[in-house]
Amino acid sequence: MKIVDLKTWVVGNPPPYFGGRYFIFVKLISDHGIEGIGEVFATTFSPSVIVKMIEDVFQRCVLGANPFQIEKLWRTVYGSGYNLRPDVSLIGVLSGLEIACWDIVGKEVNQPIYNLLGGQVREKLRTYTYLYPDANDAQEQVYCNPQVAAERAAEYVAMGFTALKFDPAGPYTVYDGRQPGLEDLDRSEQFVKQIREAVGARADLLFGTHGQFTAAGAIRLARRLEKWQPLWFEEPTPPENPREMARVARQTTIPIATGERLTTKYEFARVLEQQAAAILQPALGRVGGILEAKKIAAIAEPYYAQIAPHLYCGPIAGAANIQLGACIPNFLILESIEQWGGFHADLLKQPVQWQDGYVIPPTAPGLGVELNEQVADAHPYTDSNLHQEMSACPR
Repeated sequence: MKIVDLKTWVVGNPPPYFGGRYFIFVKLISDHGIEGIGEVFATTFSPSVIVKMIEDVFQRCVLGANPFQIEKLWRTVYGSGYNLRPDVSLIGVLSGLEIACWDIVGKEVNQPIYNLLGGQVREKLRTYTYLYPDANDAQEQVYCNPQVAAERAAEYVAMGFTALKFDPAGPYTVYDGRQPGLEDLDRSEQFVKQIREAVGARADLLFGTHGQFTAAGAIRLARRLEKWQPLWFEEPTPPENPREMARVARQTTIPIATGERLTTKYEFARVLEQQAAAILQPALGRVGGILEAKKIAAIAEPYYAQIAPHLYCGPIAGAANIQLGACIPNFLILESIEQWGGFHADLLKQPVQWQDGYVIPPTAPGLGVELNEQVADAHPYTDSNLHQEMSACPR
């Protein structure tokens, strides 16, 4: 079997934009007529530039390759440019192509991917969602008003969610890390307090940050939050230096979670070696693909670290997360974008099965989902803004 063709989409995500401004999908076509879908999570350049990167890697490394030879293909892409280091743009491109190869392989042998990676461990996967604004929250007060956030949290718990994430610690900028201000500390404490009071013991609280703080600042914040026992404190310091994040881990009882901006086993190994986090959050459209994430989970096992796949992109990366979660023993929880509905469901011919706070892994071969190409074609992204952007103003 050989890969003979490629198609790409940059799909504009319509309002309310949950999951980002756009999604980048790839389709690989084999000479057997089997097609595989993947998703690239690369936010470092405009999406039109990322598409050119995908086409370049495809022409040099993927065209004519056997999709079953995923290890060989991975090493070829990773090392052919004389880098041999975790380049976030290259690995994002590689991730989408690798996921598409797995989709082809699963369809060729008529098995879901998790059956090819050790077999299914769990019949259902616990999920969490961010606290997103509802239709009546035009000013998006859920992001800055703890009372509104607490009311929204109770609504999600009533839907069936048993874990909720929120990130009230203030804006993040290209100048982070920094010290949190007293207003940031007070607001964060009020969010955790009021949400805990609203949901009681029915849901875990996942406190999100985006690397805003120095280690000293993150420790100050963590001590404000400990009494309400969040399940995790996410990415408290910037991702470059896991040794500093480890300082935070040693000074708080809240488990540290990190990984959405990391790529490959090499960066995650440094996190584990430094004891910087107890929960790893690989984003499969960025980390190096499904097999690389499986390796990261295996490396994490002897450290008793757990895996919580990150999702802030489209449903194809989400489907890859599900395949991973189904086959690893140290799975903790899966990020959902609400109940996998809305435009995320429209992009799939059959939506992800979500029931009472859990995703049911599909039994169909490959990824278990199919991209609705008509919907993808009908929503092209024509802007040049990045998927996620940070403020250029220091605080």
